[in-house]
Amino acid sequence: MTGTACTRGTSLVLFVLAPLCILLSGCSSRLVSDGLPGGEATADTEATVVRVTDGDTVGITPKIDGEDRGRLIGVDTPETNPEQGPEPYGEEAARFTRKILEDQDVTLEFDVEREDDYGRLLVYVYLPDGTMFNETLLREGYAQVATFPPNTRYLDRFEDAQKEASEERRGIWGLSESELCRLRDRGNGIGGC
Repeated sequence: MTGTACTRGTSLVLFVLAPLCILLSGCSSRLVSDGLPGGEATADTEATVVRVTDGDTVGITPKIDGEDRGRLIGVDTPETNPEQGPEPYGEEAARFTRKILEDQDVTLEFDVEREDDYGRLLVYVYLPDGTMFNETLLREGYAQVATFPPNTRYLDRFEDAQKEASEERRGIWGLSESELCRLRDRGNGIGGC
């Protein structure tokens, strides 16, 4: 076989196999580049939310990297844990997350770090219509911005959503001063008074 014929054969194999690989990998993951700096894409995973622990923590199936718990990146909802003392609006945030996410097929997007100190997956959660649920929690006033470098990909977007909720006094932003003081201080002008 000549060099040209060999090159043509290799090109033909790549031409046939590349779309097949893309098609097969698309069954369990997709590339998301919406809103990423420079448009770079990250491989993301489809999952089903099977339980909601609180407003910003969910259980998923199937397991990813051996883990079935996901912590929403960039947001902090009020706590519902009675041992730590439930915070104002915690139950409302948990109910909202349960209503929207439980038994829902979602897409999980990762940032720089994939796990937190508790072994939970750090995720941005997208609904089937493409809505990012993390941002929805902020926009509706169920959470405050809480980003931890290096997972800050959507910080500006999150701060805009929080500002809108604050100006409209939605959710936690409509609580009394004494209730706001009982929330965790994340540097957003509330909590820890």
